[in-house]
Amino acid sequence: MSYNIAVVGTGYVGLVSGTCFAATGNNVYCVDIVEEKIKMLKNGVSPIFEPGLDMYLKKNLEEGRLHFSTNLEEAVLNCQLIFLCLPTPPNENGAADLQHVLKTAEDIGKIIIKNKINDEKIIVNKSTVPVGTGYQVKEILDKLIPNNNIEVISNPEFLREGFAIEDGMKPERIVIGTSSKKAEDIMRDLYEPFVRSGNPIYVMDIKSAEITKYAANAFLATKISFMNDLSAYCEAVGADIENVRIGIGSDSRIGKRFLFAGIGYGGSCFPKDVKALLHSTDSEGTPLKIVRAVEDVNESQVVRFFELIRKRFGGNLDGKQFALWGLAFKPNTDDTREAPAFKLIELLLKAGAQVRAYDSEAVANTKLKFGDTIQYAKDMYNCLEESNALIIATEWNVFRKPDFKKLQDTLKEPVIFDGRNLYNPDEMEKFGIEYYCIGRKRINSKL
Repeated sequence: MSYNIAVVGTGYVGLVSGTCFAATGNNVYCVDIVEEKIKMLKNGVSPIFEPGLDMYLKKNLEEGRLHFSTNLEEAVLNCQLIFLCLPTPPNENGAADLQHVLKTAEDIGKIIIKNKINDEKIIVNKSTVPVGTGYQVKEILDKLIPNNNIEVISNPEFLREGFAIEDGMKPERIVIGTSSKKAEDIMRDLYEPFVRSGNPIYVMDIKSAEITKYAANAFLATKISFMNDLSAYCEAVGADIENVRIGIGSDSRIGKRFLFAGIGYGGSCFPKDVKALLHSTDSEGTPLKIVRAVEDVNESQVVRFFELIRKRFGGNLDGKQFALWGLAFKPNTDDTREAPAFKLIELLLKAGAQVRAYDSEAVANTKLKFGDTIQYAKDMYNCLEESNALIIATEWNVFRKPDFKKLQDTLKEPVIFDGRNLYNPDEMEKFGIEYYCIGRKRINSKL
């Protein structure tokens, strides 16, 4: 059967989730407090760049299954299922800030009291939250409405930016945290169209579901930091981290993904989720030493890359201009949150360098942080003009096969600092390019 679904929060998770639910025949009310964003969405304009999202958004708007509003009360009145897709940014101590989740739970409770609603409601926490948050939400509602008919469950998301529509429509697995058989049956029915190929639905207790999300992201971050840590050793002994990646990635126990050495992970999930998990486990007296090392490696990797750049120019970057390809934290998104490129820019500017940047999608978000303190190029080759070297910070496909002759002719010096290992060092040697990468041999190095 189809459901009336409220999605509270039209950020990355809420917008993708709501659109995917609508695409399978459900009637979805997406709610947000930002009026300008809601206005855009009503006109079929997505505030985020995500491949395929625009098409699904417009289609489901036109067919009347997707609604956008700032009116939470209307959504609560009309919907049995209420998904909380709210931000949980880190506090200064690294803990997840739950104010939006808990305040929304309170607002929902007050709406139910005001309208004397006795119908069953299922509040689904899809936000990434620390263990015990589901019980906190339930406690708020129970205090407001004794003997209520409300279930609170956990349903963490596992969307990859750049592939979110694919992950939303064909998820590898669904995790549901609940002890209610009725809520479980409804959630299984809701997700049945998404798992028809046989991918599993796992039902567990709420706390385990909450931890599963953090554990998944922390483990993936661990794979990245392990390779980044190992890359320094490969450089020191003359090995090639790419060959190591291929060698270990063929082992099915390890897997091929998240083994690419680079300048560190970023984005809206890994950094904050690692910090939140560390804070939670420290608070319980069960610190995760491995995850602490993961964060330390990630913080140091981009600094190590910057120091390589500074060393190449004799320790003095004052007055030097660098072309920077890539601003988003990964390709196929405009998300710049915790982007390694931003950390590099800050280090370069602090050292007196100038930055001329290009990214096909992330310039608007970059301007929000850096304004006119850096230059913005109209294309990837225009970016090279008057620059002493090229730095690659994001592995957009368009950067993988550039015109190296044009690159050489445009740069002041044919120098590339490749933070994503896009090119073959042997090919760079043939072109006569001075090439510095991660965990591989340096070509025509002046160090």
